[in-house]
Amino acid sequence: MRKIVKTSLALAAVAALSLTACSSRTADTTTPAASGSASAAAAGFAADSLVGVALPSKTSENWVLAGDLFTQGLKDAGFKSDVQYAAASGTVADQQGQITAMVTKGAKVIIIGAADGAQLSTQVEAAQAAGAIVIAYDRLILNTKAVDYYVAYDNFKVGQLQGQALLDGMKAKKATGPWTIELFSGSSDDANSAVFFNGAMDILQPAIDKGDVIVGSGQTDIKQTATAGWKAENAQSRMDSLLTSTYNGDKTLDGVLSPNDTLARAILTSVKGAGKDLPTVTGQDSEVESVKSIMAGEQYSTINKDTRNLVKAAIQMATDLSTGKTPDVNDTKSYDNGVKTVPAYLLPPQIVTKANAAESYANDEKLLAIVKAAS
Repeated sequence: MRKIVKTSLALAAVAALSLTACSSRTADTTTPAASGSASAAAAGFAADSLVGVALPSKTSENWVLAGDLFTQGLKDAGFKSDVQYAAASGTVADQQGQITAMVTKGAKVIIIGAADGAQLSTQVEAAQAAGAIVIAYDRLILNTKAVDYYVAYDNFKVGQLQGQALLDGMKAKKATGPWTIELFSGSSDDANSAVFFNGAMDILQPAIDKGDVIVGSGQTDIKQTATAGWKAENAQSRMDSLLTSTYNGDKTLDGVLSPNDTLARAILTSVKGAGKDLPTVTGQDSEVESVKSIMAGEQYSTINKDTRNLVKAAIQMATDLSTGKTPDVNDTKSYDNGVKTVPAYLLPPQIVTKANAAESYANDEKLLAIVKAAS
C-alpha cells in the first residue's frame, strides 16, 4: 500500500498474470459511486430486502466459515440472503454467473469475495446500473468504478507482521545471521497476494540489502514465488524443487515466508519428507491444523483475522445502507483498484505464535481449547 507507484510499474509488466497491486498512498481520494448505487444508498431500502453474497471456492476454513456466518447473520439482521460459492475449481465464470443471477433477483447489496478480482467489472457494473450497492469483501475488485466499499483486514499490515515474525523466529533459533530463506506468495489472480507480499518485503528487503538475510534460490520476484490457486500441492511441489536444487547438501534453510496456513503446512510437509530440520515458517488464517502445528513447535506463526468480525462488519455495512446511512470507513486513501480509490473499512490483524496463542484466542473457544490442550 505504501509502495504502490513502484509496485504498479513492476507488476504492469506481468499483467497477463494479473499481478496487480491494489493500494495507493498517492492516488486521488475521491470516491464517487455510480448514480444508481448512490441514489440507492441515499434512499435506503426495505429491511427485508435480498442481500447477495458471492464467495470463491472453499479453499480454506475461513471461506467455509464466512458462508455459514453470512447465511445466519443476514437472517438475524432481517435480510433475505443468497450466499453462493464458485465451484470447487474456483472458476471466475461461476462467480460471474452468480452475481448476474443476484442482480436478476433484485439484490440491493451484493457482497463479493472475488474469485478473480480483475474479471468482475462487467458484472459489478451491471449490478450498480440496476441500483445494487457493491461491497468487496476481503479481496479488492479491480479496474472498475463500480465498487462502493471494501471491507477487509489490513492486508499490508498482515504482510509486515509475517515478515517480522519470520525474522523473529529465525533469530530465536540462531542469534546472528546471515539467515537463508525462501519466499512464497499467493495466487496471482488474487489481488491480496501482492499486498501480502509487498508488506512482508517492506520488512525483509532491508535485511536482504544488508546481507543479513539471503534468499537461497535467488527467487525474489513475485512471479517466481506465486502459488497458483492457493493450492497446497503447488506449494509443496515448489518446495520439493527448491530443496532438491538449492538445499541438497549441507546448506541450511532457516526460514520460509508463507502467505497462509494451508501453504505453510504443505511447505513443512515437503521439508519433513526431505528429512531436513524444520525452518521458521509463517502463515495466516488461524486454521485449526496450523494452530495445532504451532503449539507442537512446527509452524512458527499465523495471523489472527477473526472471520466473525469481518462478516459482522460487512453485514453492518448492509444494515447501514438499508437505513440510508453512509457506512463507516476508516481508510479513503489506500485502496486504488486501478480506476478509483475505494473507501475501506479495515480491521487490525494480530500475529500469533506459541507464546501469545492463549491471549490471542481468548475469545475463540475452539482454538483456545487447542492451545490449552497443548500447554
